[in-house]
Order: sequence, then structure tokens, then C-alpha cells
Amino acid sequence: MAEARRDYYEVLGVARDAGEAAIKDAFRRLALQYHPDRNKAPEAEERFKEIAEAYAVLSDPRKRADYDARGFAGVAGFSPEDLVSGLDFGDLFGDLGFGFDRGSSLFERLFGRGARGRAGPRPGEDLQVELTVSLDRVSQGGKETLRLSRPVACPACHGTRAKAGTSPRACASCGGTGQRVASRDQAGVHFRQITTCPTCAGSGKVIDEPCPECGGRGEVTRAEALEITVPPGVEEGTALRLAGRGLPGAEPGAPPGDLYAVVRLAHDPRFERDGADLWRTETIPVPEAVLGTRIDVPTLEGTVELVIPAGTQPGAVLRLRGKGLPRLGGGRRGDLDVRIQVRVPEAATADERALYEQLRRLGARRGRRRST
Repeated sequence: MAEARRDYYEVLGVARDAGEAAIKDAFRRLALQYHPDRNKAPEAEERFKEIAEAYAVLSDPRKRADYDARGFAGVAGFSPEDLVSGLDFGDLFGDLGFGFDRGSSLFERLFGRGARGRAGPRPGEDLQVELTVSLDRVSQGGKETLRLSRPVACPACHGTRAKAGTSPRACASCGGTGQRVASRDQAGVHFRQITTCPTCAGSGKVIDEPCPECGGRGEVTRAEALEITVPPGVEEGTALRLAGRGLPGAEPGAPPGDLYAVVRLAHDPRFERDGADLWRTETIPVPEAVLGTRIDVPTLEGTVELVIPAGTQPGAVLRLRGKGLPRLGGGRRGDLDVRIQVRVPEAATADERALYEQLRRLGARRGRRRST
């Protein structure tokens, strides 16, 4: 059974007569929502691919005209990889820090090596570290310094493992294959036994003069201080990419992998985060809950005065609109929600007890008047 495909306009949620700006805005909003560095749901990658394919067609006037005229048959000559290979994700995502481009291993994972547009040795493995940021940094965005130690290709031998001025030679024992093959015939049956070459340990190469700088390992450990851009409103668990800062490639000349800094939110005693909204608890005495009051409440932008109405109940939530965090990619800021707790004295003084007794009697009288 053929796989059902959704109409490209439906995928982006735009009208068929939508203009270029509306299509770009719709793609950017959905792509941020389903970007695999942000959304860890199992279906996020497939949804992102669908969104990217739809945008690739509808943002190209010729492809869009062919699609409008003939449907999917109009773009049947293009694979999904062909369609997205021309997109400039860096331009579309701006400086949000995702670094999703044709040179990334994430792009290769989603759309295949053919879409990557780069031949040559296989890149090194990606590296993942955690980056702890404060709420204030999330609110403002900006630069953070990431300090780490990681292996890099040896600058003296450039990863060849051989002393500068020399080169590895093909292993004479295995002819450079890294394997030894032994054959024998027994009872009319031909046997072939393949084993790893013990001379070169399977590499196919022999190094007569190892590099003294790295001891023949081809890599050295380097301490680095990397500057990374944190976009305003960045969410917990978002992976920010630094291209080419991962592990070195296994082969000489292979590019390194990428470094992904996973954002973790530092504890802030003032607030709890819920998306773009912030929560805070304020405790007031009983009289202030009854009579109303004004209190100073901290926000990310300074202290503001909060009016607590008379008769505020325990657990009531008062909202300071726009005093939360910015939303990733733009839009209205979140709110600061203040939960009110009422403090009841654990050990009232004699004077306080007398007043509370009087209040109880007044409350009882009011209740009797209501019942009559």
C-alpha cells in the first residue's frame, strides 16, 4: 500500500494563496517546534523532515507552480534529499544557536549523506556536554563560556601518528589490507580463515617512527574555552551546536564531529520555570489577606509592586503579565504567576487570641443573621 502524503499547504498550515513571508514564518515556527535538538518526541524527526520538504517546494516559485498544477506528480523528479539540499537553514534560523546546516551530522542523519554535499573521509563522532545557564541568561540571551578538555588531531602529525616528515607505510605482512587469509582443503572442502593482521593490528599500516608529540596516537588532549551563543528563551534540554568541535576523525584528514551543548537550567531560589512562565510563592499574614495589601515582588527586570486584593484566599494566583521569559523565536513574553500562601500563627499571644475570639464571635453572629 502506498504511503499517504499530506498536502504541503496543510503541512505548513497556510492557505494556497499564502505569500512568501507567510510561508517562511509558518516554516520557521513549526521547525522550531519540531527541531530534533529541542523536541525529543519519537515523531519529531519525521515531522521536521515533512515540514522541511513542504517548505522546500512552496518557497521555490517554479516547484510551487508545478505542485499547484500537478500535485505531487509535479515534483516527482526530486527526492526529499534533493529538495532540502538547497535550503539555507542558517539563514532561516538566524542566530538561535542550532547550527542546523548541510555540514552537520544531524542533517546527514535526517536527510542522508547524499544531501550533505560533502565527500571525503567520515567525520569524527559528535561530542555532547552540558551547559548550565541562569534564568537571567535565558531571559536576555548572550554569550556563555564553555570550558572543557577534548581530544583533537595532533598538530604535529595531523593525525597520521607518524613523525613529521615521515609517512606510514603499507604493512608488508597483509599487503595493507589489515587481514591475513589462510586457506586449506580438507576432505574436498575448501576452508578460508580470515584473521586480523598481528603486525599492524588491523590498520593496514606500519609506522616506523611514531610522532613524539602524541606518542603515535594521532591525537592530543586540549583544554579549551569555547564561546557559545545562548538564544533568549532557550528551553531546558535544547542542544546548541558548535560545528567541528567534536571528536577528531579516525582517518587522517577527516573532519572532526560536532559538539552539542545541552542546556541545563541552574537552580534559582526566586522562581520556578514552566515554559515561558515563571512561578513564585509569597506568604502573607492573615490580616493582610483579609484587608488587602501591597507587596514588593522580584522579577527578572527588578522589583515591582503587587496589589493583593482584600479577601484573597490561600492558594490564589495573581498574574504579572509579561514578566516571565521570552519565547524562543519571538512572540509575547510569558507571565510571572504569584501563588499566595497565608501564614497562620502557630502560637498566638494573649492579645492576639482575644482578637481572634472576638472575630469568631462576630463571624458566628453574621452566620446566624444569614440563616434567618
